[in-house]
Amino acid sequence: HEREHDREIAELAAKHSEEMEKLRAELQEEQRHLLEELQQQMAATHRAEHEQAQLQSQTLHSLELEALRLTLNNMHTSQLELTQSNLRKEKETALMELREMLNDKRAQEVALLQSRHQLEWEKIKEQCLKEKEDL
Repeated sequence: HEREHDREIAELAAKHSEEMEKLRAELQEEQRHLLEELQQQMAATHRAEHEQAQLQSQTLHSLELEALRLTLNNMHTSQLELTQSNLRKEKETALMELREMLNDKRAQEVALLQSRHQLEWEKIKEQCLKEKEDL
């Protein structure tokens, strides 16, 4: 029973590890995708600002464009930080839910094993009593 229980625990741990790796991979892929998207947006914004700066020769207008670029960069940085924070929270929530699910499943399996053990114990006890009576 202990070996079977250990095997079941090992299987649960392996499943947990696989699910964790899957979640990590999904989160990393989503972060990579978001970073690429933000980089493309920033590159497009930068190109647009650069073209406008070349067309405008006035110093005042160039300064306004620089302020705009900084604002956009700040917005993109804030957006990235918010996205990363949200992803982190989602990951933590998913991990907590997975942990709770695995703990519940383990508790059910432990209860089942204890019940089986008790039944087998009762059978052995009855057999012993019967053998004593027979003797």
